[in-house]
Amino acid sequence: MTSTEPRDLTTAIRPQLADQLSGLAWSARELTALTCRILAAEQHCFALAGQVTSRADNGSFWTVPWSPAFDAMTVNDVIRVDDDLNTLEGSAQPNPATRFHYWVYRARPDVNCIIHTHPPYISALSMIGRPLVISHMDATPLYQDVAFLPDWPGVPVADHEGELISEGLGDKRAILLAHHGMLTTGRTIEEATVLALMLEHAAKMQVRAEAIGEIRPIPEHLALEAKDFLLQPSVIQATYRSFADRVLRTDPDTLRAS
Repeated sequence: MTSTEPRDLTTAIRPQLADQLSGLAWSARELTALTCRILAAEQHCFALAGQVTSRADNGSFWTVPWSPAFDAMTVNDVIRVDDDLNTLEGSAQPNPATRFHYWVYRARPDVNCIIHTHPPYISALSMIGRPLVISHMDATPLYQDVAFLPDWPGVPVADHEGELISEGLGDKRAILLAHHGMLTTGRTIEEATVLALMLEHAAKMQVRAEAIGEIRPIPEHLALEAKDFLLQPSVIQATYRSFADRVLRTDPDTLRAS
């Protein structure tokens, strides 16, 4: 085998991960609440900024209202809305900025969850117009998969902003939004959440690395190999569960329906 030939990195861990994840069966509504708590715990939220949406039945979507804040969200606060933001299940009104998510869903049938936040290190890069650099193993699920929107269209509460962000994202999983924040997508809620955490972590590493030297690129074939490995559903779920377990140890009432 040469150094550039692909290797099978999954054989050794697949059975162990399957055993560890056998009891994981959270509903979309529960996952939405957990995701808000995870994002808050990882410093993704400031004031009212940020939304989480995921596809539900008959063209509807699970999302969260203006309040409570992400760090106080429970399963009781999660609502279901239609594509005009009318509340179908629950009693609260959604964040109106959720509107721009629908443009991504329309363009990307492969996307089942969208997360948008303004975390500090991504926001710092967005302020100086610097795209994200993927040069560390932990960030490789985003390798060649982060778009950059260089112009800020204003607060994304209308269709124009949705069109720009959707076009800027294209077929990638994530996008850094100049003067704004970030957006990640996923085939599942767990995937979009893990990518959001990785995106901010990558930005944090980039800011620190650039303060002491020049970032060196990683070999493309190894980056793509790591990307395929770390994006496996079993690895994504195990990663998500590690963050969710921390939330539930702190506040088990997050998933306690009234």
